[in-house]
Amino acid sequence: MSALDSVLIQCPYCWETLDISVDPSVADQEYVEDCQVCCQPIVVHVVVDENLTPTVDVRAENE
Repeated sequence: MSALDSVLIQCPYCWETLDISVDPSVADQEYVEDCQVCCQPIVVHVVVDENLTPTVDVRAENE
């Protein structure tokens, strides 16, 4: 079992920088996480490459 990676994202609603945890053992994942500041739903899309480096894209849920 691999450890979670910490990744910084920016909320698409309030623009706050947030620290989220992603699971590098899942190559392609998408889920909704509420902003820790404004509580709006953020769609988080994570792609993990062959070096286990996550690339994270976020967008507002209603986009």
